Amino acid sequence: MTSESKLTHMEAYKAMFSFLEEYYKRTGSDDVGSLLSGMCLMVDGAPMDKAYINEWQEAISRVLNDTVDVEVRFNDRSENAN
Repeated sequence: MTSESKLTHMEAYKAMFSFLEEYYKRTGSDDVGSLLSGMCLMVDGAPMDKAYINEWQEAISRVLNDTVDVEVRFNDRSENAN
């Protein structure tokens, strides 16, 4: 999953919104629907839920500092057997 194009913070926000919106359309998840409601942007460009501004900036910082671990790891069941 590599790409040469770089996204602005707003483009990345819109990409995340689009991803979650499609997920919501497939699942009808109330939790995701609630999240999307807070993420909707008002005329001034701020999300409906103002707390998301800081949370989004913190998420960007974690990504830029390479502290987000998205790798799945599976343990061998025999290692956990007593």
